[in-house]
Amino acid sequence: MTFSEENYLKTIYHLTNLLDSEVSTNAIAEKMETKASSVTDMLKKLAEKDLVHYKKYQGVSLTENGKLLAKMIVRKHRLWEVFLVEKLDFSWDEVHDIAEQLEHIKSEKLINKLDDFLGNPTEDPHGDPIPDSSGRIIKVEKQLLSELSENQIGLCVGVKDTSSEFLKYLDKQGIALGSSIEFIAKEHFDLSLRIKIDNKELTISNKIAINLYVRLV
Repeated sequence: MTFSEENYLKTIYHLTNLLDSEVSTNAIAEKMETKASSVTDMLKKLAEKDLVHYKKYQGVSLTENGKLLAKMIVRKHRLWEVFLVEKLDFSWDEVHDIAEQLEHIKSEKLINKLDDFLGNPTEDPHGDPIPDSSGRIIKVEKQLLSELSENQIGLCVGVKDTSSEFLKYLDKQGIALGSSIEFIAKEHFDLSLRIKIDNKELTISNKIAINLYVRLV
């Protein structure tokens, strides 16, 4: 497979999980910042390789083979992110672009050894699940911080927005994976939240709250 084909499979996989339905050509084009006509050409190639189910004007979904290949690309990406953070001291806002390059390494032996070297992690530095070598994923029960009720406490287990800007903002506020967040009150005017982290109170916007995943404790 070419790098481009791998990127398409990964994009379709992420969009399918996000939308919980077949994915439109336009959605793929928007995500990959390319023309719809280019997407159509690629989907035809992937369909010929039995990696996607594609019919014009009816959206696209991954075949079982395509889904497994997409999971293996995601697996490599997230394992490299763990390696960069844990072993090379990169910050969590730096690793995505580097992992985008490393995810195309073909050696299955290398990736399996990397997995063992890291202690077989089940989550990447952003809290996203890492598929195992068979494509199995251990899912963590989680909900958005914005969905909590007053006085509930949640443990930060992931982020919905993995952009560098958002992660840097969280660093400034002292919010990281494993942080205990107490929901104090919601301002109904703008839906901003008053929260407490490590005995420090602060106010965060609704935009922040809808991009933080927590697990109730």
